Amino acid sequence: MRSRKRSARLAGALYLSYIAVTIFANVTRDRLVVPGDAAATTERIVASVQLLRFSFVGDVLAGVLFLLTAWALYVLLKPVNTEVALLFLLLNAAGVAVQCLNMLNLFAAAVIVTDGGSLSAFTGEQSQALALLFVELHEAGFGIAQFFFAAWLLPLGYLVLTSGYLPRLLGVILMVESAAWLLYPLQYFLAPALSGVRYVSSMVGFIGEFSLALWLLIMGAREQEPTPAAAHA
Repeated sequence: MRSRKRSARLAGALYLSYIAVTIFANVTRDRLVVPGDAAATTERIVASVQLLRFSFVGDVLAGVLFLLTAWALYVLLKPVNTEVALLFLLLNAAGVAVQCLNMLNLFAAAVIVTDGGSLSAFTGEQSQALALLFVELHEAGFGIAQFFFAAWLLPLGYLVLTSGYLPRLLGVILMVESAAWLLYPLQYFLAPALSGVRYVSSMVGFIGEFSLALWLLIMGAREQEPTPAAAHA
């Protein structure tokens, strides 16, 4: 049977791998997309279509790593409360499913601007506009997935808080992060002009999840729960 500390370090390693791959995919994609400019976006994609493919594969791989992370955290935290642990695992899986399916929109944009055969009926401007539409649909799909990713942090934070073998502060941070991360999709769909909100959400999200991943990898988890007095301290 794997020790609790080893389970925690496995979860931390998977979490940090997910974060690293996600950053790579996001940075790569942001270099290719010019919001609202179909011609510039098409030009960049055509010039660096292989880079877009790397970003696509990176996003799908990140989804797999995130789901594995949730599974590892489920194994670690289900002794605290199996039902709540299953809840965060299902919420994570739903978000990963939405995000991976949504990647087809980004791949469609690459096909449109590079396929000269089946799409020859479209003019250059029509192809550019269609490619930009799929890029924008990808962003909308990403926003939908964030509802699930914001929600999974609340039961996760609760279990970390009450586990007794992980720092209570990390649990509080994760629950705060859940509320902050929810602002991202709400802003995108309800108040698109307030684009600054997403940067605040992203910053809070990075701090919370990176802190948890780093703690799990380096410190692991206590093998024994502390006494009630020590837990309160």
